[in-house]
Amino acid sequence: AYYLISRSLGPEFGGSIGLIFAFANAVAVAMYVVGFAETVVEMLNDVDALMFDELNDIRIVGTLTVILLLGISVAGMEWEAKAQIVLLVILLGAIANFFIGTVMPSENKKPKGYFGYQTAILVENFGPDFRDEETFFSVFAIFFPAATGILAGANISGDLADPQSAIPKGTLLAILITGLTYVAVAISTGATIVRDATGDHNDTVVDTVNCTDAACTLGYDFSICEEGGCKYGLMNDFQVMSLVSAFSPLISAGIFSATLSSALASLVSAPKVFQALCKDNIYPGLSVFAKGYGKNNEPLRGYVLTFCIGLAFILIAELNVIAPIISNFFLASYALINFSVFHASLANSPGWRPSFKYYNMWVSLAGAILCFVVMFVINWWAALVTLLIVLALYIYVSYKKPDVNWGSSTQALIYNQALTHSLNLTSVEEHVKNFRPQCLVLAGYPNSRPALLQLVNSFTKNVSLMVCGHIRTLTQDYARCQRWLSKKRIKAFYAPVFAENMRYGAQLLLQAVGLGRLKPNTLVMGFKNNWSDGDMRDVENYINIIHDAFDLQFGVVILRLLDGLDISHIQGPEHVVLMCFLVATDIKSPLSLTDQRLLESSQQFKKKQGKGSIDVWWLFDDGGLTLLIPYLLTNRSKWGDCRIRVFIGGKINRIDHDRRAMATLLSKFRIDFSDINTWFCFSRWTSKLSFKELIEPYRLKEDDMEQEAAERLKAQEPWRITDNELELYKTNRQIRLNELLREHSSSAKLIVISMPLARKGTVSSALYMCWLETLSKDLPPLLLVRGNHQKRKPGWILVFMGFSQLMNFIY
Repeated sequence: AYYLISRSLGPEFGGSIGLIFAFANAVAVAMYVVGFAETVVEMLNDVDALMFDELNDIRIVGTLTVILLLGISVAGMEWEAKAQIVLLVILLGAIANFFIGTVMPSENKKPKGYFGYQTAILVENFGPDFRDEETFFSVFAIFFPAATGILAGANISGDLADPQSAIPKGTLLAILITGLTYVAVAISTGATIVRDATGDHNDTVVDTVNCTDAACTLGYDFSICEEGGCKYGLMNDFQVMSLVSAFSPLISAGIFSATLSSALASLVSAPKVFQALCKDNIYPGLSVFAKGYGKNNEPLRGYVLTFCIGLAFILIAELNVIAPIISNFFLASYALINFSVFHASLANSPGWRPSFKYYNMWVSLAGAILCFVVMFVINWWAALVTLLIVLALYIYVSYKKPDVNWGSSTQALIYNQALTHSLNLTSVEEHVKNFRPQCLVLAGYPNSRPALLQLVNSFTKNVSLMVCGHIRTLTQDYARCQRWLSKKRIKAFYAPVFAENMRYGAQLLLQAVGLGRLKPNTLVMGFKNNWSDGDMRDVENYINIIHDAFDLQFGVVILRLLDGLDISHIQGPEHVVLMCFLVATDIKSPLSLTDQRLLESSQQFKKKQGKGSIDVWWLFDDGGLTLLIPYLLTNRSKWGDCRIRVFIGGKINRIDHDRRAMATLLSKFRIDFSDINTWFCFSRWTSKLSFKELIEPYRLKEDDMEQEAAERLKAQEPWRITDNELELYKTNRQIRLNELLREHSSSAKLIVISMPLARKGTVSSALYMCWLETLSKDLPPLLLVRGNHQKRKPGWILVFMGFSQLMNFIY
């Protein structure tokens, strides 16, 4: 049962119901043993041989019996199978003995209610006659465990030679034979025995004129039983089958056989189910019970646990108390087995190919619903407790997320739903209110730049799409990289591509990643901190990736940390992938102070940021992404204590007007902010001098060479800065911004600033990189943000406005 459910519905349902089913089988041991002990104690009582009283004698006999059964079980499946065969022969003999006895009338049995087959008795017994506040379902709850043995074959499938053939045949035959036997016994007893009898030979009827019941018409007056106190008849004597049978001791032997056989089957089943559950390591604390012994891998520890549970319930010594407890557990198991079959059909997985000719998914669903309904009808609070236990175990397994892949129908159904919703989404036109920053993050190996992934995850988790793009020249382990993201609870997809260089790989990712509407619209990269130390062709590719993103209608976000982002050089990217969290002690050789600081910096977005500010420097209207990202961040618990400060540029004579306009805008968008500040563009002479020193190695200096030589050099090194560029494109704004950022935002937790954009083909990559370097150097974590130039006013944040406010704002 555990395998049927877990491999169909997944570890969440499988783990919870497996634990409950194993427990139910353990309690079933107690029920069958108590049934056996009751019969033994009644026989002792008949000969006045009780040791103490009936209740304590049941406990003593039950304890001794379960110890004997444990010995047989521990001896191995061979002994258990041999014992079952012996018990089966006795049981068949007892059943045959009963039916033979029904056609052997005896005058001595009539005072006790037995008259042989009589139509009057059958008619009288055909309707219900519940007593002592019992109902149909209370009796059903006690009787139902008699039908729980149908899964015995499935529970020991590992010990069967051909389980695929044996289990269906054996189970269906068991249902057919036991069903016919139960009905035949019920009809036979109901047609031969009256409900109440005194057992007194003198209770005969002389005048039958006023007879109304079957016993009276047959010559006996049991009317005194209406007042209660009678010991015989169907309603009073638990040993009526012994009364009817041809040889009564054989019925007792049959009862012993039926109860001990079922108890033995449950005693073997429970440890097997429990061992299978523990082997899957869904509940780590229970793994001690997974160990098997001997050539058959016997779960000896499971036997001991089942024995202890069974013994605890045997001490209750009340069959009518124990039976309803396990009825709910078994019903919950059967409900989920039925539902798992229906669910597998609903998922329409190509791997679901039932071989049973008469299979129908709706029959399975009806069976599941019926089981749940009956659970509540029998005992609503017990059913509620059972479901709460299942739910608690389900939530626990869902939270722990065991690393298993069983190809469950849940996975197949999720695929179907994802496919359906993705297709439906493509037919819906995009609307400004539903804009989300869906990010393609160029992160390399996922663990190479953890700070970049952690920050992006902070504003995309459960809100929008995040794809970790990786441009490689060689193959690598895709599953391992995706598993690292899952383990770190970063909700993102991993998308590697193989390309000759960064730009070509980025173009592939920008154009190919995504499915329908689930397609990135924002490119996220790390700042190239070491750009001045490497090959300028890499810088050319880096800047061209930004231009390519804008050409393809992407927004661009660049994160710069003071110490950098890339930690892969410390041990190499292949080692980094294997690591979940890098600390200095993991490194064989001592780390330099720079690398230690880099490792600490790479984890700064994992922790709670505490009180502080996110400073937004709104330089121009790019569609609102510059404001949307800080808003999304402050909705997260890690950033919840941070306040948003907004800085806007302006002219002296429009300070108040610009400030009021921005305040109104933020209020309409329901974005909390603490302050709005205005700045002006006047940079210091020393900062300008520093910028000149920065660009000096990259200048073309065409005035110092002939025109033809200058053109040739420019063609060979297109990143070179021409004098014309320096005249046309002033850099005072970038220089002044860095001064202001250091002055006003040096203590901010994060700076979000509109990214300057260089005109493609007219501003060289070296000059643009110098702008970015000048703007962002020596600052706290800084995000350079630029929308995709689709002028929607600050429409990307209109998702947070009510519709009426949206319309008022637009008009």
